[in-house]
Amino acid sequence: MNNELSAQQCEACQVDAPKVSDNELTQLLGQIPDWVPQVRDNVMMLEREYKFKNYKLAWAFANKVSELAEAEFHHPSILLEWGKVTVTWWTHAIGGLHKNDFICAAKTDQLM
Repeated sequence: MNNELSAQQCEACQVDAPKVSDNELTQLLGQIPDWVPQVRDNVMMLEREYKFKNYKLAWAFANKVSELAEAEFHHPSILLEWGKVTVTWWTHAIGGLHKNDFICAAKTDQLM
């Protein structure tokens, strides 16, 4: 099912775009099971931690995520550490989760 999301493109998102509903959240999370919903400052986000053998591999992955973000024109938070990259997707314009975040999360998984 992950392929279904990763085959889609992000759409331009405006301030009045709808956040995902609770039903959509459950359905979409089923397609990206390694991602965890997090709430920070009352904003729901998707987060996943990727582990690597060293800093250089983590750095290369963070660069791939950055290239994906530019291609989709949707930008996550990327925390690069020794042997670890934490990626957090949410839609800044709506202060929460949009389908774009799930599309990008699925595409991020494919970078591994």
